[in-house]
Amino acid sequence: MAKKVKRSYSEDVTLTEYRDHTKAFNWFPGHMAKAMRQVGDKLKMVDIILELRDARIPLLSGNEDLKKLVGNKCRLVVLNKVNLSDPSKLEEWKKWFEENEKNYIFINALDRNAVKLITDKAREIVIANRIASGGSGDKIRKFRMMMVGLPNTGKSTLINSLRGKKSAKCGDKPGLTQQQQWIKIDADMELLDTPGIMPRRIDTRQEGMWLCATHAIRDSILGQEEVCCFVVEYLLKNFPEILSERYSIDELASTTGEVLEQISFTRGFIKKKGVADFDRTFATVLSDFRKGELGLVTFENAPML
Repeated sequence: MAKKVKRSYSEDVTLTEYRDHTKAFNWFPGHMAKAMRQVGDKLKMVDIILELRDARIPLLSGNEDLKKLVGNKCRLVVLNKVNLSDPSKLEEWKKWFEENEKNYIFINALDRNAVKLITDKAREIVIANRIASGGSGDKIRKFRMMMVGLPNTGKSTLINSLRGKKSAKCGDKPGLTQQQQWIKIDADMELLDTPGIMPRRIDTRQEGMWLCATHAIRDSILGQEEVCCFVVEYLLKNFPEILSERYSIDELASTTGEVLEQISFTRGFIKKKGVADFDRTFATVLSDFRKGELGLVTFENAPML
């Protein structure tokens, strides 16, 4: 649906305001199907699967296809980006996982002290599984892990934190890992990094927009305009004071398009003849949001216990 934004200048523009949250949203490129097959081929080579998720969308960033593929293999759910998550909702999710998931951990991949907990937890899980199967509880000398998850959930950042130096490409865009690669963590530990894999089906377009906003899906798939409009609409409804403070707006307009126009003007993103430069505004708002500069947000609510 398009909405006209009336200007105090001489020109009207049309902004796409995101409204339809009900339609299914699917984005599963062929290379992801290939990556899924490769994960299955390597399962026997590793002791445990690290399933990396985004703590702002804890269930949506999971993958039922991966869970089925892994089967009885040891698995640790690693919920990253707690530093960008709403603290109150985060506590609700921790309670939910305590009741519903056996092996999980919440982390900030940028905190090296926190991520070290992952290796200890992973060893503990594997040893406990071996004892339960009648095996030895001795420390595993050569320990191999495989990391799987959605694009841009922080796999490369986590690898670099585990190693203490830059060994994997990382950045604020999905799809940086193009193929499987073995990473040596220390003398007796290796980790197999895999390309990001999306769920085959996303039930609602709203969930698709959550994935776009958290950058699991590239902006080019829907366009920065639609993703930005969704983020601003969400913040305008839930955290308007953050928008006001961040962009120095005394009184926010009532519509998404008008708020974006206000941001353009307060930031000086203006083209010739006093026309707002929305492209620069879209890019700036999305960058600010993904850095956590527009507040700590958790899109997905924990199911009722």
